[in-house]
Amino acid sequence: MELSLKYNFLFVHLAKTGGTSIRAALARYRWRDPARLSLFIASRLSAVNHHRLGIKIPRHARAIAAQEMLPADVFSRLFKFAFVRNPWDLQVSSYHHIKRERPDLLIGIPDFPAFVRYKLNPDRPAQYHLDASSRLQTSCLIDLEGNQIVDFVGRYERLAEDFATVCQYIGISPKPLGQHRRATERSSDYRSYYDSATAEYVAEYFSRDIRVFEYDFDQPLRQFQ
Repeated sequence: MELSLKYNFLFVHLAKTGGTSIRAALARYRWRDPARLSLFIASRLSAVNHHRLGIKIPRHARAIAAQEMLPADVFSRLFKFAFVRNPWDLQVSSYHHIKRERPDLLIGIPDFPAFVRYKLNPDRPAQYHLDASSRLQTSCLIDLEGNQIVDFVGRYERLAEDFATVCQYIGISPKPLGQHRRATERSSDYRSYYDSATAEYVAEYFSRDIRVFEYDFDQPLRQFQ
């Protein structure tokens, strides 16, 4: 997450949705925030204690974590926003990210269809590096009653346009996102990775995201990978 008390915003960073580029675009405002020093100290102390202390909101935490940790009046006045992504495209991006960053986790997994079946298997033991983008995106944006608690949900598929809208809400000049900071080498068409069975597997697992955000398998493609 990215929190600014000076500019009154909270960015809920869902995995593989262009969040690293967004955080980079907002970096200059991070250091102008009077709360930055205390947030930095909390982050360092959390790292030293292997994150056993509840003093830091994790990078990919759900919105409800901030709601629980922040005073109610502070949370209510923040402009809370997040970005979501087509679930079929998201899994292709996740696959290439893990191949690049943690190839040891893919030992014994020969191809993308096998990766999807393994990653989304509900009986598989939890593993962070495979699970960061296996959570339902809708689940990251709601409270305990299922109510959405973010004010704006942008789309990865129109990242630049929606981020410009965010900047207007925050009251800052629109910032170019430029080259995707964590892009992977992959085919631009995520559909080429799927057979009918694998596509249906993802459709069933992410059915709520697909319904709420109105995604489909043939969603328009984008330059960010």
